[in-house]
Amino acid sequence: MGSSATAQDEKVSRAPRVVLDTNVVLSALVFAQRHLAVVRYAWQSGRCQPLVSPGTTSELVRALAYPKFGLSADDQRELLADYLPYCTTVRMPRKPPKTPACRDPFDVPFLQLAVVGKAECLITGDRDLLALSTRFSCPILTAEQWMRTLAKP
Repeated sequence: MGSSATAQDEKVSRAPRVVLDTNVVLSALVFAQRHLAVVRYAWQSGRCQPLVSPGTTSELVRALAYPKFGLSADDQRELLADYLPYCTTVRMPRKPPKTPACRDPFDVPFLQLAVVGKAECLITGDRDLLALSTRFSCPILTAEQWMRTLAKP
């Protein structure tokens, strides 16, 4: 049993470090039977190593409480328990890194996390973030673009 834990740890350590924006995580969790279920399976199977920070986690907690989802407090905790244990928490420096100017201030923590966490990519459906793809040091991909890379052997 100890060797499987070691093998799993090695698999996770080689998995690409990714930043998943809140909408991608919500779609994978709340609408698990739809097309982004592949993203959920990717973090569950160790095919990616999602990065989170206190700021991105609090944004997810806030979004899960939106009335439009109709989730009870227990449902919210259950969904968080299906994501956060698979994530690596990145400690953010007191002085955050410089990132390109972004129209939506709620997107900035995801850009900062990608830089500080040395992410291989930031995965989003947010137009404001996608618009920064040519000016940001980390690739910014749609979930569909990223899922195509997962399909490659």
